[in-house]
Amino acid sequence: MSGFRVKRHVRHSADRMFDLVADIERYEGFVPFCQKHALVSRAKCTDGEILTTDMTVAGGILCETFRSRVLLDRSHGRILVESADGPMRRLKALWTFKPRADESCDVGFDVSYEFASRTLALLLGGVFEAAFSCFVQAFERRADLVYGRGKQPSLHRGSKLAALLDLPQ
Repeated sequence: MSGFRVKRHVRHSADRMFDLVADIERYEGFVPFCQKHALVSRAKCTDGEILTTDMTVAGGILCETFRSRVLLDRSHGRILVESADGPMRRLKALWTFKPRADESCDVGFDVSYEFASRTLALLLGGVFEAAFSCFVQAFERRADLVYGRGKQPSLHRGSKLAALLDLPQ
């Protein structure tokens, strides 16, 4: 069994980061190695929503699609992803979003996985490790693009900082 775990402090709110990770249909535009991520079904449940998704991962000459069950649990600030079929014997990924007082949050990404065969593990193991190692960074960059770079000082005309930067008065 292989795994990967990372925790990052990001300058965006927990709700915004949750929304970004829950928006699976946009993954192919920014998630490493994600060629396509399609929503198959969506249903309400007591903890939030359950999605069934098909994600196609491509790296080099290899291309694999696998189905996942995704629990969107906003009330507890978590998104749980579990493989339903495909090249994985087991895949479990947990995203956590912990709000901080300054409107930022801590994002956790914890994944464990096992391929269905030894051959697949040899062929795809490196691709998965590379992808997982930069997932959270990809989402953080996406949040900066979608929501802006977070709190930054405003430069009003006539301020000392604006004068130092030679901004028009």
